[in-house]
Amino acid sequence: MPHAVQVADRWHLIENASRAFLDAVRKSMRQIRTVIGATTIDPKLLTAAERIQYDGYLYREETNAAILALSKNGIPIKQIVRQTGHSRKLVRQVIRGERSDVFRTRQSSLDLHLPWLDDQWASGCRNGAELWRRLTGRGFRGSLRAISEWATRRRRAEKADAQILARIPSARTIARLMTIGRDLLTKAESVTVAAIEAGVPTLVETREIIAEFHRMIRRKADAGLTPWIERARASLVASFASGVAKDEAAVRAAITSPWSNGQTEGQITRLKLARRQMYSRGKIDLLQARLIGAE
Repeated sequence: MPHAVQVADRWHLIENASRAFLDAVRKSMRQIRTVIGATTIDPKLLTAAERIQYDGYLYREETNAAILALSKNGIPIKQIVRQTGHSRKLVRQVIRGERSDVFRTRQSSLDLHLPWLDDQWASGCRNGAELWRRLTGRGFRGSLRAISEWATRRRRAEKADAQILARIPSARTIARLMTIGRDLLTKAESVTVAAIEAGVPTLVETREIIAEFHRMIRRKADAGLTPWIERARASLVASFASGVAKDEAAVRAAITSPWSNGQTEGQITRLKLARRQMYSRGKIDLLQARLIGAE
């Protein structure tokens, strides 16, 4: 319909804004890792499984460095693809800063049992098999290998600086910690967030930009949309801002209009559900009979 007013879906706008902040956190992980003190990884302190992950991390870092070096020398993407043998998509991601990586020690099924394991270790029980038998009696369903790796880590860590193996929160966890109320954080989480805010100011600014976008939608105030786009284009969420600018009229209508795209989204969900119930084999005539005929 040529005279129809295009209205962006408000739920998806908020969801995409939150996802843009998560991407910004991922791009900043190297700086975050530095400011919270875990800048060094000693391969001797890693378990066998983590060593495999660490080797992969080093390979990706070498790949990224090689691509960036060629790009800084003015070599076009097509030639970089030919020289390195990597895909065009990967080369673009590296050049645009969309392939950030950080090595973290793995989270595991043991996390909930760590306080108990620490107590057992402190009391003198340091045999992996015995710890596993005791923990199994408490309802643990994990493998003996998980306990053995934990015990190996503890033995090695006692001979080294414990800070070397400090756990780095995931990007998703950091994004959540930075956007929820301070009164909901533990003391350790508050310290982590404070360190990030002090050491990565660009991420703090990005958080404020995303929060401002959320406020505009919730308060139905579009007056600040244009200056917001200009400010966001100079931040870590520049690509999200460009998308908003491209569809500015529909976004502005979403902020000010009483209309909602919820009805459309609901019908789409209903259609998908009906089709999945038929194992994705329902054609248009059968779907019409099920959805329109049912009404």
